[in-house]
Amino acid sequence: MGTLSRWERALERWQDSLRAKIFHHEPVELLDALRRECDDHAVVCSADRVVVPNAYEVQLTDGARRVLWRNRARVGQALTDTLARHGEKKGYEWAGPLTVRVTTSSRLPNGRYRVTSSAMPHVRADGFPPAAEPPSGPPS
Repeated sequence: MGTLSRWERALERWQDSLRAKIFHHEPVELLDALRRECDDHAVVCSADRVVVPNAYEVQLTDGARRVLWRNRARVGQALTDTLARHGEKKGYEWAGPLTVRVTTSSRLPNGRYRVTSSAMPHVRADGFPPAAEPPSGPPS
């Protein structure tokens, strides 16, 4: 089993290295923040059931988003795939279909990015409201 674990760690390092080359190093930190957000909001329901949020929002500065947007198709897929593998490895159950949405914000605590999550059953990636628009309708 030790050999298998070493191979698995080597593969993960290779994947992180590849992502760093594609995303110019910033996303490796971003991927860690995404995993941490998932882990920090895990809810233990029973000994064999841990539920985690399924809707993640990655807020970037406008400059960082422009850099990542050049690889637009790969960015969303890479973030979602990495998070899905992380959840599978930890034995997590998603609260609904897994989505990762990338938006822009001028007010970020570290000046680079912020990752937030929520549990939204039956959410689709295009089901998020636009970041600049408040939800429609009166508050309930």
